[in-house]
Amino acid sequence: MVVGIFRTNICTQQDKLTIINAIRTRFDSDCTIDIEDCDKVMRIVPGSLSVAENDIIQFVGNMGFRCELLD
Repeated sequence: MVVGIFRTNICTQQDKLTIINAIRTRFDSDCTIDIEDCDKVMRIVPGSLSVAENDIIQFVGNMGFRCELLD
């Protein structure tokens, strides 16, 4: 994955920070989430390790949020 772009249901600033910190810790990847966008777009740029899109989707899902690839 070069840059992963996902649709989520992350709505609050607190949830946004929680997810960003968890992804940075677990996947060593840079993450941004635009909670103002209608699709609550999350962008992930992997660090030194390759990250599979399905791993991100499952990880965010396990944290209680919807996450799917944005077409």
